[in-house]
Amino acid sequence: MTLDIILIVIAILLLIVGIVGCFVPVIPGPPISYIGLVVAYFVSYCNFSWQSLLILGILMVIVTVLDFLIPSWATKKFGGTKWGSRGAAIAILICLFGVSIAWWAIFIAPFAGAFVGELLYMKKHKNETEVKSMKDVWKAALGAFIGMMCGIMLKLIYSCFVLFYVVKELIMGAS
Repeated sequence: MTLDIILIVIAILLLIVGIVGCFVPVIPGPPISYIGLVVAYFVSYCNFSWQSLLILGILMVIVTVLDFLIPSWATKKFGGTKWGSRGAAIAILICLFGVSIAWWAIFIAPFAGAFVGELLYMKKHKNETEVKSMKDVWKAALGAFIGMMCGIMLKLIYSCFVLFYVVKELIMGAS
């Protein structure tokens, strides 16, 4: 019984950190939420199956990969070039690995990266007929920002679902 209480406390703490990690770039939210699920799996009266662990593990990998891909994809959908998409991706990576950068920088990083990438594209191709206007640059940067927000929402939905699933199983198993 004491081991169950320790496991429950650890699982709940991991699930809360997982939700926080949906917003803070240096904390991988969905993977930490999944670890909380795995810890809860070992509580003696929890009743979820290994199949649910497998399905939620696969979903965690998909959500994590999509979180990196969506900002670049949205930049392209909003008319951005490869330069803008790569700029958004580079800015996100800088925020992920830049320890001294403020946590809130992740919200502006894809916008700023796409914006700079599109400006560099304009500068390099200024003599060509298909020159982007500043309106196009702003639109592509907005696409990167929207993509980042979609990634955050996707991570948050996953992590909240895992939290709900674990709490439901703990309550039902305890009764």
